[in-house]
Order: sequence, then structure tokens, then C-alpha cells
Amino acid sequence: MNKIPLTIKGLSYSERQTGAYALILAEENGARKLPIVIGGFEAQAIAIALEKMVSPPRPLTHDLFRDFAQVFDIGLTEIIIYKIKDGVFYANLHCIKDGKEEILDARPSDAVALAIRFQCPIYTTEEVLQSAGLILKEEADEADTTSTAPTEAPKSEKKTSDSDNPLKSSSLAQLNEMLDKAVKNEDYELAARIRDEIGRRES
Repeated sequence: MNKIPLTIKGLSYSERQTGAYALILAEENGARKLPIVIGGFEAQAIAIALEKMVSPPRPLTHDLFRDFAQVFDIGLTEIIIYKIKDGVFYANLHCIKDGKEEILDARPSDAVALAIRFQCPIYTTEEVLQSAGLILKEEADEADTTSTAPTEAPKSEKKTSDSDNPLKSSSLAQLNEMLDKAVKNEDYELAARIRDEIGRRES
């Protein structure tokens, strides 16, 4: 498997869906970005780990997982986002204990939250980037690409019906036009949703 290293570009808040965020991962030696829509609590876990100055008074779930692993001498060597199917991303945790490697299934949001805490690399595959990667125009100011930390737990996410979702009622040609516009506007969360809808129809 050809592993492609990723870096965390940041978190983008969704103004369309309460409590949703887009986690933006960037190809380390390329122009492609991999937006993954995640929930607010998952975004909070990632943001707290990124913001070194923020320290919760009690360990969060991912902090507890790290502390547990360290006490029992279990290492996390890397995470790999290896598949996307029907708009759902799949990731693996590559753990090591006494020289033996074990691979665990994980949600990408949890995997990234742990990768930050263990300071291990994040990878994906060429197949995933070809299927879900987006090429976005360059940021004018790299300083603006830092994450936006959701410091408070969001309210429950509202579910919308298909009739309320304009993506469901749009044609494939319209979706591609919408995707081009979203990419130009660097609307990561919308681009990811349009991409997933196009992928579902083409499959």
C-alpha cells in the first residue's frame, strides 16, 4: 500500500448544520486536501489537542486512552485513513506492544485525535485521495489556516429530511457546478458533502 502523509490544516465550522465541522487534512507533498465531516464533540477533542494552551481539568476520552496505553507500554506508531465507501471514511490504528503490531479499526476523527496526542504520523492512500481529495486554491495567508477550537460542547445535531436537502434534488451536472463553486470559495464542509453525494450517485 502506497502511504501518503497528511498534515492537519484545520477545522472549519459548518454554518449549515448545527454541531458539524469539517476536518481538513492536507497532502504533505501535494496540493490535494481531504475534508472529512465530523461531529462537534470529535472536533472539540481534536482542537483541544491542537491548542497546547488548553488543558481540561479532567482527562477526556482520548487523553485517557493515551494514558492507559502509556501505562501498559502500548505505542501508536501511525494511523491510516485507508478507505472511503458511500461517503464514510475508514481508518486504522497501528499499535505496537512488545515488538508485536496490532491493527485496530477506528473512526478517522478518533484516529486523528489520538495521532495528535501520540505525536504519530497520519497517512492515507492514493485511492482515497483520488476518490475524495479536492484541490483548493492556495491560502493568501498561511497564518489563517490554524484550527478554530470549539471550546464549548455544541447542542444536539438537527437531522434534515431529503426534501430539505438541496443536494438530493440537484442533478449530477448541477452538483458538479456546485462543487466547483464550493472549491473556489474554499467552503470545505459544503465541498465534502457535495463530493460525497456525487460519489454515492456514481457508485
